[in-house]
Amino acid sequence: MGLYTKLPDDVNEVDVIIAGGGTAGCVVAARLAEASPPGFSILIIEGGPNNDLPNVKYPLLFGANLMPATKALIFYQTNKSSHIAGRAPFVPSGGVLGGGSSANLMMYSRAQRSDFDAWGMPGWSADEMLPYLKKLETYHGNDPDDRHGRSGPVHVSDGTFRATRPQEDFIAAAKKVGWEETEDLQSLDECNKVSRAKKYISLDGKRQDTASQYLHPLLQDGEHPDLHVLVKHQVVRVLFDGKRAAGVEFSPNPEFEPQVPGVPSAPSVARSVRARKMVVVSCGAIGTPLVLERSGVGSPDVLARAGVPVVAPLPGVGEGYQDHELMVYTYRTNLEASETLDALAGGRLDVGALIAGNDKFLGWNGQDITSKLRPSAAAVAALGPAFQAAWDRDYRDAPNRPLTIMSPVNILPQTRTPSDPTPAGPGKQYYSISAFTAYPYSRGHVHITDAKSITTALDFDPGFASDPLDVQKHLWAYKAQREIARRMAAYRGEWAPLHPPFAAGSRAACVELDDAPRAGEVVDIEYSAEDDAIIAAWIREHVSTTWHSLGTCKMGAPEVDGVVDARLSVFGVEGLRLADLSVVPGNVASNTNNMAIAVGERAADIFREDLGF
Repeated sequence: MGLYTKLPDDVNEVDVIIAGGGTAGCVVAARLAEASPPGFSILIIEGGPNNDLPNVKYPLLFGANLMPATKALIFYQTNKSSHIAGRAPFVPSGGVLGGGSSANLMMYSRAQRSDFDAWGMPGWSADEMLPYLKKLETYHGNDPDDRHGRSGPVHVSDGTFRATRPQEDFIAAAKKVGWEETEDLQSLDECNKVSRAKKYISLDGKRQDTASQYLHPLLQDGEHPDLHVLVKHQVVRVLFDGKRAAGVEFSPNPEFEPQVPGVPSAPSVARSVRARKMVVVSCGAIGTPLVLERSGVGSPDVLARAGVPVVAPLPGVGEGYQDHELMVYTYRTNLEASETLDALAGGRLDVGALIAGNDKFLGWNGQDITSKLRPSAAAVAALGPAFQAAWDRDYRDAPNRPLTIMSPVNILPQTRTPSDPTPAGPGKQYYSISAFTAYPYSRGHVHITDAKSITTALDFDPGFASDPLDVQKHLWAYKAQREIARRMAAYRGEWAPLHPPFAAGSRAACVELDDAPRAGEVVDIEYSAEDDAIIAAWIREHVSTTWHSLGTCKMGAPEVDGVVDARLSVFGVEGLRLADLSVVPGNVASNTNNMAIAVGERAADIFREDLGF
């Protein structure tokens, strides 16, 4: 098959080059290969390895993708920021064939109807995008309103295992505080409800990433000899003939070059390949603006500081960075070992035996519930006049827009610390609730600081919590998720290291419960102004990425920092297209994997039309 770690010498010119083999890049490559006439050649260049890794294939093992030694992610270092207590967190991005779809938590989550429609881009409205959302999936679930696909490459199902008791527990607890269950939260129109989550997992328990579901079948069927995939190589820049994109320069990724202890690595040797028809950059919302800037496409000021000659002045490149800002809170429970991932995290599971026995537990990601939630009018008012004004402007008359998305995950997400009075053991199980803001007001940027080097430090400010309104959103979300957790039958108190450090005498102080039945109704916690200040400080000290980077090369007019038009053509040059989450012009109330695949599907259709297939 045409999967290489070294590109054959005779592949020096192709019709289309796709720089980046991430979620959308694999979709574009596969769809173009399916539609192209005989002899039409496509080359996709991916900086990471092939996706044939156990932690990609088996949903249970997704946590290995979060570890520093992973080969599935790129960890981008951010700038220190006073908005988040002087921290400089890393932001991960997919670094393997299949990109984020091969490394994420596999939560099936779609944007809202209002998200697409708010973009105001021809060809990208919700009604125009629904066929692509259906085209990508084979949905295993009830679909009375015909909102889902039944024959697409990506299977969407319950997987092979669910922890039924905590799932039902969360649904019942959420209902007690006013949030009802809906069967399909991903219909584009449902909001302010909870739902049993579907996942990007097949009925036989395998991850559904775009490399496996789109690209590999074509590489293995013997019918696409002109589809070439090069892994472990990084695209340095796009090459231009005048204003026309004519190819790319790439080099081996030093992360995968042989290392001899005590011997300095030889510098990577760059090579170029030409494109007869089109160059598509699909390196993600962080990687794509960096490739453009190294190519001379971007803000003249940024390019001048980095020493790059200007090919096309586009100030919007690398600007407008957005990420869903994440917080995670953990609770003690009386759950069984089979109902959480704590035994796996604690090294108490024999993974080899599970794989040998094809155990159904392998097909679980620990997330069985999702929700899209809005506060009550009283809760909005309690957040103060500035937040009330923002709510009235952006949310009050837009009931399709949630304020936060909450998803329980059945695990303690970090190593226990000495401050935990009950250390881990076979009988200790935990339950966490993640909450991220759906439409952050905060904005950041990502730019190069050097003309050609991929490894030089970036100027990367993700903007976390730079707008105080986003802290207010999380203040509400903290209280909301805690009231749900406190009403769950499995609740045995907060695990204090992952909660704000309330004063000992505060009504909000963390508690630890025994296993005796609780008497009476649970009453909402009353938070003082001091408690609110402690929560806000905790948010700034801990808020981080949800891996949902987007918007750095957005669709829109150049006058408003747009980088591409509605057909994904880069302004000011010819033959250069983008296809990934960098082009999304407005945020979305969902995990972003579905959007990345849909962008790939829509992009492939546009490119096919323009290529005359």
